[in-house]
Amino acid sequence: MTAVPYTAENWPIAAAMLPFGSTDSHGGPIQDADPEEWARHLRLVRRIGFTEVDPTDTWVRVGDLDAGRLEEFRGVLGDVGLTVPAISTSRRSVMDPAHGEENLAYSHRLLDAAAELGVPMVSFGFFQAFTPAQRQVLWFWLAEGWHDDESAEARSRAASLIRELAEHAAGNGQQITLEMYEDTYVGTCDGAVKFLEEVGHDACGLNPDLGNFIRLHRPIEPVQDMLDKVLPYSNYWHVKNYARDEDPATGQVMTFPVPMEFGLINYRAAIAQALDLGFRGAFLCEHYGNDAITVIGRNRAYVRELLAQLLD
Repeated sequence: MTAVPYTAENWPIAAAMLPFGSTDSHGGPIQDADPEEWARHLRLVRRIGFTEVDPTDTWVRVGDLDAGRLEEFRGVLGDVGLTVPAISTSRRSVMDPAHGEENLAYSHRLLDAAAELGVPMVSFGFFQAFTPAQRQVLWFWLAEGWHDDESAEARSRAASLIRELAEHAAGNGQQITLEMYEDTYVGTCDGAVKFLEEVGHDACGLNPDLGNFIRLHRPIEPVQDMLDKVLPYSNYWHVKNYARDEDPATGQVMTFPVPMEFGLINYRAAIAQALDLGFRGAFLCEHYGNDAITVIGRNRAYVRELLAQLLD
C-alpha cells in the first residue's frame, strides 16, 4: 500500500445531516434560523463522536448563505469543534428540465462557498426531486424515480456541464465527485466509468455509493464486481448498508436499511480494497429510518475500527 495521508484516528469520517431535515425547533426553515439552531444540531453530531460533518444541502444550503451568514456558519463549526471535508448536494441536478440552469448557478456558488470554508470536495448528482409515487411509499426507492435522458445530445451536455464544474473546482484547488444513483448518467458501474471518461477532467471522480443500488427491488450486479469497476475512480465515499434478500423462485426482492456491519456490502473487504487501490478520500456515514443519527454514529465507530485494523 502506498503512503496514506491520515492515521486511523484522524481519517475524516463525516456525519450526514439528512436526519435533521430542513426545519428548526420552531418549525421554520433551518436555512434562515439563528446560528444557535445550527449549533443545536451540530452539537448532537459532535456528542455522538464525530469530528467531521458534511452539511448536506437538504439541511443548510451553504451555497445560498451570504457572506455574513457564511461567516456565522464558520463560527458555529469552530465553536462546536467540527470540520468539513466535503459538502454533498441532493436532488439539484444540472440536467433538471425545469431547474437545470438554477441548479448549475447554485452549484457554482456552492463551490465558491465551500472554498471560503476551506472545503476541498463537493459531491454532485443527477438524481432529481421525488415523484408523487415516491413520496407515498414507505421507502422512496420502492417506487420508480427520475430517469435521465440517454440521448447522445443530452449525455454530451451533461458531461460538458460537469466538466465546467470540475474546471471551476480545480481553479479553487478543489475536486468534485459524482454520486452514483440508479437511472442516471452514473446509474450503473459501467455507465459511471464511461461517463467519467466523457467528462475527462482530473478534478472529477466517483462517489461509489453502492447502497443506492443494493436497496433496489430489481436485479443487481454482484457487489464485488461493482467494487472492482468503480473503486479505482473514487475520491469521496457515502457509506451505508442494506439487508437484501432475493427469492430465486419468484424474483421477489426485499431490502431495508441496517447498520453497516450487518448489510450485504462487506465494508471490511471493500475499504481494504479501496485503500490498496489508492483511495485517500473522506467517508460520509448515512442511514435512513428509525433513529438515523444514532445508527450514523455507530457506522462512524465501525469505519474507524476497520481503519485501525487495516492500517495497523
